[in-house]
Amino acid sequence: MSPYISRRTFLRQAGTVAAAAGTIGFPSILLPKTNRKLGVALVGLGGYSTGQLAPGLQLTEHCELRGIVTGSPEKIPEWQEKYGIQDSNIYNYENMHQVANNDDIDIIYVVTPPSLHAKYSIIGADAGKHVWCEKPMAMDPEECRRIIDAAERNGVQLTIGYRMQHEPNTRKIMEYGRNQSYGAITFIGSGAGYDGYHEDGNWRKEHSMGGGALYDMGVYAINGIRIAMNAEPVAVRGVQCSVRKNIYPNADETTDFEMRFANGVVTKGETSFGKSMNYLNVEAENGWYYLKPMQPYSNVQGVVSDGTHLAPDPGHQQARQMDNDALAIKEKRAPLVPGEEGLRDVHIVRKIMESSVRGGEWLDL
Repeated sequence: MSPYISRRTFLRQAGTVAAAAGTIGFPSILLPKTNRKLGVALVGLGGYSTGQLAPGLQLTEHCELRGIVTGSPEKIPEWQEKYGIQDSNIYNYENMHQVANNDDIDIIYVVTPPSLHAKYSIIGADAGKHVWCEKPMAMDPEECRRIIDAAERNGVQLTIGYRMQHEPNTRKIMEYGRNQSYGAITFIGSGAGYDGYHEDGNWRKEHSMGGGALYDMGVYAINGIRIAMNAEPVAVRGVQCSVRKNIYPNADETTDFEMRFANGVVTKGETSFGKSMNYLNVEAENGWYYLKPMQPYSNVQGVVSDGTHLAPDPGHQQARQMDNDALAIKEKRAPLVPGEEGLRDVHIVRKIMESSVRGGEWLDL
């Protein structure tokens, strides 16, 4: 028998107890524990979980690492020794649904290859857990919508891991666009990529797993343009290619794209596995501003035409993101980056891919 009472059982029993609360006083077990750290289970123990999320969870105020879901049993002893994870909070992909009976886990954070985001996000939501899902949200808009529907159906919060929308200098750029601090925006250019190489077996080499430069890195450029513009594009076009076809035969190595907005402004974006780039440039009627680099794990900084320097913030980006999202859950308010935000970017990604197949023609969104 499981030592944990399921969330559904708890809620059913709580309703019976609450009926008597008016005469005997509200039981302390039902009072909201806003000071309690929320328990996070990482789903997938790859490089991002290992190098960024798990260390970040050691710095958070409102949440903490309590569980893992992994298909690699050899990783379990190291994670238990390093983070003190209980045996009862360890799952594999086949029994992950049993987290429904574990009240020690409040949030599942899906950090698998993108092709598996929908599957495990929905399992987490159906288990009654809040869902944090890494970018890109899923493979296509239909999968994104299924995740959103699962969260709504189960009354849990869904947020997408766009850490940059929590980063102070990026938020300043968003504020400039929202307030038109330097006049109306006339152009935005953005690029995210690196000159690298992926070994065989890496999911980034396989389009079917959510690989390719556009899915992996291009989302930064797409999202950066959208949030800087403070508007949604109405049409896109793009061209994808692989220069090193022996390395990337099944996914794009490079993608160039444009997005057109309702006011007629056309923005440009680029992404690549074969060229280093990391910038967000904004031109406006009365000035300009940029971030360079715009999306590394640290050292995001920029300059404004009036001489303002956007100095790097020393905080841990992932810790800030997870604390913000955990606090939103505790305070029962909307997260900074809801599922719809991930859906918008994936819709654009798919349209860019379609445009490339059709010779780079403009496609309405």
